[in-house]
Amino acid sequence: MSAPFTTGRLLVATPAIEEGVFRRSVVLVLHHGDEGAQGLVLNRPIEADIGAVLPGWEEHASRPATMFQGGPVQLDSALGLVAVPGDSPEPAGVRRLFGAVALVDLDTPPPLVAPEVAALRIFAGYAGWSAGQLEDEVDTGSWYVVDPESGDVFTDSPGGLWRRVLRRQPEPLRWVAWFPSDPELN
Repeated sequence: MSAPFTTGRLLVATPAIEEGVFRRSVVLVLHHGDEGAQGLVLNRPIEADIGAVLPGWEEHASRPATMFQGGPVQLDSALGLVAVPGDSPEPAGVRRLFGAVALVDLDTPPPLVAPEVAALRIFAGYAGWSAGQLEDEVDTGSWYVVDPESGDVFTDSPGGLWRRVLRRQPEPLRWVAWFPSDPELN
């Protein structure tokens, strides 16, 4: 395997991805192992009311308080990410993944979880790769693999996340942040 496992890191779409949910996306890798990888697109808010899908959770969601498209796989399912502060123990229905980032079981009553977490985001679907697929995509230039910062996962301005993540990288990667949306207009 040429690309290292990327659990807990960000995949930032290169300009080579020109369409679809992954265009200019920032994906948090939740798990990456020999069997494949799963992640969530962090910067695709969608016009879907959380309360209509998961009553009780909408009042606890981080801003913008809307659903996000986590990826193209199983769009009829929902995943919740929460931030567990510091070294706090995991509240009921929460499983820490890495650092402060944890998955929340959305069947858990919100009042049991909400007071114990610092942030909440709900995603429809997820991104998934079979064994070796993500490594191949990284090797062929579809993704930049970079470290996250604490505000990336629950940013209140997800529309600018792709540019912000790229701008904080060392040169020459930083320059990609100014790549035009439509290269023909360059």
